[in-house]
This record gives sequence, structure tokens and C-alpha cells, in this order.
Amino acid sequence: MEPHGPRESPGGPWEGSSLPGAWPSSALGQAFSQILHQFAGQESRRGKARNAALEDLAALLEAKECDRLFEGSDASLRGMPEMLGQVVKALGKYAAPAEEPEGRGDRHSEVAEKAAAVALLFLKLLRKVEAAKNSLVCPAWKTSLRPLAGPIYVFAVTHSLEQPWTSQRSQEVAGQVLALLLQVTDCGSVAGFLHGENEDEKGRFSAIMGLLKPELNKDSWKNNPATKYVFSWTLQKVTRPWLSQHLERILPPSLLISDDYQTENKILGVHCLHHIVLNVVSDLRSLPAADLLQYNRAQVVYHALFNHLYTREHHLVQAVLLCLLDLFPVLEKALHWKGDGARPTTHCDEVLQLILTHMEPEHRLLLRRTYARNLAAFVKRLGILTVRHLKRLERVIIGYLEVYDGPEEEARLKILETLKLLLQYTWPRVSCRLVVLLKALLKLICDVARDSSLTPECVKSALLEEATDCLILLDHCSSGRVKGLLAKIAHSCEDSQVGSCIRRVQQLSEGTPCDAT
Repeated sequence: MEPHGPRESPGGPWEGSSLPGAWPSSALGQAFSQILHQFAGQESRRGKARNAALEDLAALLEAKECDRLFEGSDASLRGMPEMLGQVVKALGKYAAPAEEPEGRGDRHSEVAEKAAAVALLFLKLLRKVEAAKNSLVCPAWKTSLRPLAGPIYVFAVTHSLEQPWTSQRSQEVAGQVLALLLQVTDCGSVAGFLHGENEDEKGRFSAIMGLLKPELNKDSWKNNPATKYVFSWTLQKVTRPWLSQHLERILPPSLLISDDYQTENKILGVHCLHHIVLNVVSDLRSLPAADLLQYNRAQVVYHALFNHLYTREHHLVQAVLLCLLDLFPVLEKALHWKGDGARPTTHCDEVLQLILTHMEPEHRLLLRRTYARNLAAFVKRLGILTVRHLKRLERVIIGYLEVYDGPEEEARLKILETLKLLLQYTWPRVSCRLVVLLKALLKLICDVARDSSLTPECVKSALLEEATDCLILLDHCSSGRVKGLLAKIAHSCEDSQVGSCIRRVQQLSEGTPCDAT
């Protein structure tokens, strides 16, 4: 394909580039310089000018002279890798999605078309690198690839994931670009590409974060809607022990995204923070989690997460609670109880107190299920120290056992699981609450036995079994008093399911104190 006429000059088709700087002086270098100028100059705003530049670049990559791009021995091509890096960045910017007002998706198809066209150019360029790699006369291909790999990776991730600005075609071609990039760099996976395939290889995670950094500050991170997804997706690919050294680069953007007003961004940011918490700490049993504790970082993460607990979005609450449960061991590493007084309250105490405050009046089923789903983990985390919250836990448990939760009965099943743990950890304080808990459990058993709704039989059986297990534990904690109170009911009970549960309690309860269980 011939280059377009208006850019030709008597001395050659791309001579006379007006771009300043130490670019290659060869005709090939001037050609790439002219194409870069077309994307950077005022004329690039016109669609025809950019399309012409893409056509010229495609023709240039097909030219035989481009086979020498990655030889590294020709002095006239010195500086060519940096020039190509600038061209690749310009192409990535050309195909990047722009921020749009909500409800306007008319430009998404245009972005997908641009991305597909740019991806084909990147495939040609990477095939040139691969040819140089396989050639014995091109030892400098690895050095030449370094300025290209990062921008091509960012482009490929931007357009290979399913997003509003991608189409099936653009995803497919961008996926091919990523696969070829991994092949050229001898990487078996994206993770290997980022952190290095072996200990001696540095990896490209720092370079990628460097490319994303200008677009991840508080003033610019929403200009390109793809940036947050590229950052999150890339972050998830790097795990321990490689992530700790990058903490200063990855923590601020994660906090920034999580602090947004949009729930979607909050959840994305919390997922990033959770990944950092899980992978920055090498081994909580032996190391003091120094990277997160340094400069009070763990406290900063904790307060950012804690503030999200006041939301009513159940997906966000779920993500926050899971992250906090993994953050507690880090925060509590610095706490040491000397045994000369009451144990200090912990961050886990503070979060559980807030959760119980929200659980009591909560009427939204999705939020009730979310709270109930995670309550057992907090009881398990605190152990015997759960007695600090026993009164409120009792009210919450009884209140949740009384309310039907739909066919799957997730909330009531999880509350019964919590009650079982509570009876095991706080058994010395249970006897004074015997009557209240016994009435709540018997009422639940009767309600389930008489339930004629669409609740599956397997769910009813699970509820009856869990409630019966709680009665057995309650009997152990009260030195057999439950068995005595149920003796009269067993003879007068007409419902077979209720009677079966009572008989099981009487058979399995032996009056053993709960500390022996």
C-alpha cells in the first residue's frame, strides 16, 4: 500500500519530519516519526487523518525494510525501539475508551472497531519481533522488545476483557495479541510475564504500574474507564512473595478506587485491597506483617473498609467483611496481653459491635443474609471473648430465628451455625439464658415442621438437624436440664417431626458439661 500523497516530499515519502528529538536518522526512522506526528498533531483529531496513518503504518510494517527493525547492528536504526514504543503508546491511546455520560453507548462500537484495527497492527509488529528472535543474526530483539511490551500488554488487557467498549471481534483479536506477546517473551502465563518466570528475571509488573500511574491519580483515574479494570486484573495476577516489594505502587490506587461514590468502584477497590492483604503478608504465624504495619498502612486500610460498613449495598458489605476478617490477624499482631487485667478490645470487637447494631433492625433480606453468612466467622475469631457481645448476640439470634428467610433459608441456617459456635465458646454463661434459647429453638422446630410453603424438604431437614444439634449442645451446657424440660413434651407431642427431634436430644444428651465436648 502506497503512503498517502500529501505527506510525500522530493527526498522521500516521510522525509522532513517536524518532530524534534533524537530519533533515528534513517528513512525508516523518519517514516515512523511522521506517523507518530500524525497521531500527536492537530490533524490527528480528524478521523480520516488517523485512518490514513493506520494504513501507512500497516504498509510500513509489511515493507521489507522493517525486517531490520530488531537487528540492533545498524547504527542508523539506533533509537528505533524507543520510537516504536512511542508509536505503540499512541496507538493504544487512539483505541482507548473515553469517559462518557451514563446512558450513552453510541461510541462503544467505534472504540471496538479501532481496537480491532490496532490489534492487527500489533500482531504484525510482534511477528516481526518473533522472526528476529528466531533469527541467529538478531541478538538485540529482547532489548528492542522492552519499550513495546508494556504498552501492548495494557492495550491487550483493555480490549480482551468483556466490557461495554469491546465487541466479540475486538476481544478475540486483543486476546491473540496477548497470547503472542506471552509467546514472544517466553512466558507461560500472564503471572510469569508480570513477576518473571524465575528468580533471576525481573518481570514487567513495575513497568506496567509505571504506565498506569499517570492515569491512576484522583484527578485522572476516571478519564479512561478501562484503567481501573486493567489495574485490578493485573494486580490479581501477582501473588506472594512478589507483591510485597510493590506495595507503595499498588496500595494508593486501590484505596482511591475503593473511596469512590459508585458502588461498583467501591467493590472493585475492596477486592484489590483484599488481594493485597492476602498476598503482602508472607506468613502471619511467623512474620510480623511488617510491610502492612509499616507507616500505619494496615490502620489506613482498616478505616477505609470500616467506613463502608455503613452502606446498605449487600455486595459491598460482603466484600468488606471478607477483607476485614483477613486483615484482623495483621492488626492484632501488635497487641500483646500480659495477663494482668482485662484483655484489650480489638478491631474485631469494634466491627462485630457495629454489625450487631445493624443486624437488629435490618429488614432487607439480602443484607440479613449477608450479615448472617459472616457472623459465625466473627464468633470463631473472638472465641471466648465473644462473651463481651453475648447479650446483643442473643437478641439477634432469637430475632433472626423467628423470621422466615425464603425457600433456601440461608439466614436461619447460618444463624444456627453461629449459635452452635456460641454455645461451645461461651458455655459457662449459657445456663442463665437456657429458657430463652430453648423456647426460640423449640418454636423454630415447630414452625419448620408445620411449614407448608415452597421450602424444599432438604432445607427443612437441614434446619431441623441444626436446631436439634443446638438443643444437644444447650443440654450439655446446662448439665442435662434441657433433657428434663423436654421429658413431658415428648409424651404429649403429636407432630412426628418435632417428636423425632426431641427423642434425638434425649438419646444423645448424657448430661456431659460443655467443657468436655
